[in-house]
Amino acid sequence: MKSLPECEEYRCDTKIVLQENKSKIIFLNPNQDKILTIKVDGCVISDNETLRCDYALIPSDEVEIYVELKGSDIVHAVEQLESTIRLLSDNPKKIKKLCFVVSTRVPRQTTSIQQLQSQFKKKFNASFRVKNIQDEYDLSTKVGGN
Repeated sequence: MKSLPECEEYRCDTKIVLQENKSKIIFLNPNQDKILTIKVDGCVISDNETLRCDYALIPSDEVEIYVELKGSDIVHAVEQLESTIRLLSDNPKKIKKLCFVVSTRVPRQTTSIQQLQSQFKKKFNASFRVKNIQDEYDLSTKVGGN
């Protein structure tokens, strides 16, 4: 992943909380591993034209995590994740990616979301999940689907 030291922070907390407005995700880190947390929106990418997600986390060399904390536009969130992966990932197809969209209003697991998930898997070796208001993910599982 491309590096921008002023936007990066190593965290060893047992809980890494990322929050914007009403959307929140908690990454559980029971082993207190050193997790690289990157503020993408407003730091790595700060222009107004480029689509980007809010955060990226690098728990290991094998996994990249992308996070978008959103209002309700899931399709736009997916476009932001795609753009960020293309810009920042060293190997968009090879390295396993986990993408999280936490929205304030989430549609049910519709076929359009399932289609987007399938496309993401093919294009970027990425799984993504959409949750309402709050999500939680255990980093000690390292890799995983939904």
